[in-house]
Amino acid sequence: MLYRTPRLEPLDIQVLDQINAMRDELRHAVRQAPAKWTLDLRKALTASAIAASNTIEGYRVEARDVADLMDGEREVEASDENKAETLAYQQAMTYIQSLHDAPDFRYGKGLLNALHWMLQGHHHPLKTAGQWRKTAIRITAPGDDLATDYEGPDQDLVPGLMSELVDWLNGGDLDSHVLIRAAMAHLNLVKIHPWSDGNGRMSRSLQTLLIARGGVLAPEFSSIEEWLGMPGNTWEYYKVLREVGGPVWSPERNTLPWIKFNLLAYHQQTQRVRRRVDRSNECWIQLIETADAYGVTERQTTALHEVAMVGRVRRSRYEKAEALNNQQATRDLQALTKAGLLTAVGQTKGRHYVAGPRFPQQVLATAQRPHTIVNPYAAE
Repeated sequence: MLYRTPRLEPLDIQVLDQINAMRDELRHAVRQAPAKWTLDLRKALTASAIAASNTIEGYRVEARDVADLMDGEREVEASDENKAETLAYQQAMTYIQSLHDAPDFRYGKGLLNALHWMLQGHHHPLKTAGQWRKTAIRITAPGDDLATDYEGPDQDLVPGLMSELVDWLNGGDLDSHVLIRAAMAHLNLVKIHPWSDGNGRMSRSLQTLLIARGGVLAPEFSSIEEWLGMPGNTWEYYKVLREVGGPVWSPERNTLPWIKFNLLAYHQQTQRVRRRVDRSNECWIQLIETADAYGVTERQTTALHEVAMVGRVRRSRYEKAEALNNQQATRDLQALTKAGLLTAVGQTKGRHYVAGPRFPQQVLATAQRPHTIVNPYAAE
């Protein structure tokens, strides 16, 4: 028996309708935007999701450093351990993104164990990866290793529970909204806790996979990990898992609070992404409109756009974004530096470029424009 999908209350249905409307608007906005910056934005969102997942698990790498690691840059401010965790999660996320439109797709134990290996294989055999745990599992309370928050089901029950979960993933509650099913998949996997380590990441990854398979938005726009990684939200995430899941495997418990929490996450993350899309689009248009005045080519606009939205650009990222060779990318960035649009920081290894004294100030102001995120349950 798994934790069951609850019946939504009227306000939950209203919030879900709002999420659907925002996601439709976001899909339209992305389709209307220039493909070049949309690709950059998708990379940035993936980097933010990975950085947030790192944070939840105690690994700290800034989103822009994650983006650089994703592009093959290794001279970033992160420990070898944090780099390894980041690259492992990128590998799994890239595979998940590629599955969004895979034909003849089915969930299976092999798929889940393979994803787990991508995430945790670099810890094997010290922490077994890609295989169900063979021991009992105890989850400690945040900040207190002696306090037990949750004890997972006996290891002998794990294979059967995972078979039940796979069957449900393929055919259970198919009339429920994809976002609800994705949240329930997350809850059941994290409570079964089938592996010796990496269960939280796998559960969040599975949630992203279900949303991506829903097909409303590109997978990069689907994850709520960035939202979950915010300090206050991370605390609430653990709190609701504790309250809904119970101290031991208790699938008879009421799961509606977990669904409400996820609906809030979906709603607020969609708001954040939409604001980011709007700012990014406006920055791109402003840069194009001022390109002639500053003597900037269209491809150089990509570098300036990266600086506006992320705060810096590296040669390696610009080179890949515009399919240039090393010499072309270097010349472009040197020209932008000479024009005062960029300022170089650091030596050859690890060098990056930030806004220079002549960088269009209205573009920076647009990129940093504040926004308000509303709580759809605030009036409850």
